[in-house]
Amino acid sequence: MLNTVRILSIDGGGIRGIIPAVVLSRLERQTGQRIADLFDLVAGTSTGGILALGLTRPGEGGRPLYSAAQMAELYEKEGSKIFSTSWWRRMRTLGSLAEERYSANGIEEVLRRYFGDVRLKDACTDVLVPSYEIERRTPFFFKSAMARKRAEYDFPMWEVARATSAAPTYFEPARVPVPDSVDYWALIDGGVCANNPAACALVEAMAINPRATKFVVVSLGTGTVLPRISLDRAKSWGTAGWLRPVLDIVLDGVSATVDYQLQQLLPGDYHRYQVTLQQSDQQMDDVRPENLRNLRLQAEALCRERSGELRNLGERLVEIGTAREQRAA
Repeated sequence: MLNTVRILSIDGGGIRGIIPAVVLSRLERQTGQRIADLFDLVAGTSTGGILALGLTRPGEGGRPLYSAAQMAELYEKEGSKIFSTSWWRRMRTLGSLAEERYSANGIEEVLRRYFGDVRLKDACTDVLVPSYEIERRTPFFFKSAMARKRAEYDFPMWEVARATSAAPTYFEPARVPVPDSVDYWALIDGGVCANNPAACALVEAMAINPRATKFVVVSLGTGTVLPRISLDRAKSWGTAGWLRPVLDIVLDGVSATVDYQLQQLLPGDYHRYQVTLQQSDQQMDDVRPENLRNLRLQAEALCRERSGELRNLGERLVEIGTAREQRAA
């Protein structure tokens, strides 16, 4: 049983997932350890879920296959395949008004290639990945701890990644078969219920480790945009006017609320890393090389600005793991 539990949480945000991937790459370089070794539970929503699964995907000998640097490269190498659409599809879908903006073929091909046949139960460290079930109208949480206990909750990692990143209007919902059953789960992006999964991760860690006395939470954002909403303009908005702003408000508002809650619950043990983006950088599907370069540069700037905090954090995570190994010996 663990006395101190180390938790990593990664927000959703599409192609902007390169930001937390770069921060985690810095943490790996500083400590000389993989993320799966530095944390006891890794949670991620949408693009954060892809990262969480990628960083805990086992390779030869059961060790993590991908480094955080390799996961950052995924966005640069595979972004154009994931968010790929033809001129004919744009015409047929009326610019995503009549159907999802992107075919699922691209993202599914990438996920199958990166995750292969590895299953959720095989994760190198515990994983929590939120999604949302639209037929049953309930949040659905993929848990490696549950997958190891019950076969019906063990899924291929690529299917988990596909489900948590099935963003409405971008990709069609995922149909995930229930193992050894004719039933299935109809799942969409976990961001609709837990775009910042840090609080969900804390609850899961408490359930797995009921005797733990301390929880250290590291929460990584994918960039927030703070455009001013004019009261004079908003007063005259109807459904069409509020449609896009209210979605941004809900996602940012829920994430900020979780941030506030954990600041109060875990003073000194909660660490949030986030950048403020320009409006031109906010699109989740902007895979232009210049945009990806800009997002990477902003992540690297965050690492420089908070280099002392990151160094101290890395040392603390390593110390917790070392002390645990010494007690076990």
